[in-house]
Amino acid sequence: MLLSLIDHLVYEWMGFDPASRLGGAIHFFFYDTVKIFLLLAVMIFIIGIIRSYLPQDRLRRWMSGGGLGGNFVAALFGAVTPFCSCSSIPIFISLLRAGVPLGVTFSFLITSPLINEYLVVLMAGEFGVPVTLAYVVSGLAIGTFAGAVLGKLRLEGQLESDITTGESTSDSLVFESFGARLRYGWSEAVDVIRQIWVWVLVGVAIGAFIHNYVPQEVIQNALAATGVFSVPIATLLGVPMYGSCAAIVPVAVVLFEKGIPLGTALAFMMAMAALSLPEAVMLRRTMRLPLIALFFAITTVGIILTGYLLNFLAQYL
Repeated sequence: MLLSLIDHLVYEWMGFDPASRLGGAIHFFFYDTVKIFLLLAVMIFIIGIIRSYLPQDRLRRWMSGGGLGGNFVAALFGAVTPFCSCSSIPIFISLLRAGVPLGVTFSFLITSPLINEYLVVLMAGEFGVPVTLAYVVSGLAIGTFAGAVLGKLRLEGQLESDITTGESTSDSLVFESFGARLRYGWSEAVDVIRQIWVWVLVGVAIGAFIHNYVPQEVIQNALAATGVFSVPIATLLGVPMYGSCAAIVPVAVVLFEKGIPLGTALAFMMAMAALSLPEAVMLRRTMRLPLIALFFAITTVGIILTGYLLNFLAQYL
């Protein structure tokens, strides 16, 4: 229903040509903006209600276990949430506000767009179950270990100060009824969205331009000519991109069918899903540039290593 409403708005009421790049970019902008804000409102509202039942000290203990336990739990949580890289950021903020360690929240932020039910179903249909399982395991490993590395660096000082402060927490509130919990969840959603809505619009606008104006043939030709360096080049090409699961998987399939090695095609898809220029723009609201750069760098290295590993394992899958 949402898609048909956006179609009517862009192509009939506003008069854009569905076959034009500008029309496609405008459609992408409206559709992704509405979708992201709806997802954010619903998910932050639900998480706010859950937080009203779960004191922050307990949540911190649950996701801050020794070793990699907390990172793995956060990565699993990310894997079952249906978000793109931009939609994951407000949940990332909510976890920080709940007192979850920075490295653990990064595990969620990496894995949430990298793995979700829709992407897994599409991949199973296009690549088969063995390749899909390898992708899921690789995504969880990237999220777990990259988050753990970022946590060890103790970079909390790189967060913007107003992101984790300035609100009453669920530990200090008494909820006398379920209605009070609903109001708390709603206030959480409104507060987070109020802080980042401009950055969402800017990020989606950049994504809409990239999605509709970067020719797929340019990417194919670049990867086909780079040999052993195709994995890092595919990853670096994927980082600035932005797209939905419905767009990401078909692109990877086309690359694979054109003779690009499996790990190279999947590295491009991972980078496109987990890291994007619009995401970097939105993250600037929550953290300083050095931390954004480090987050992108560590995740990129993880994706490159995974791409080489999948190229090696492709003969057995």
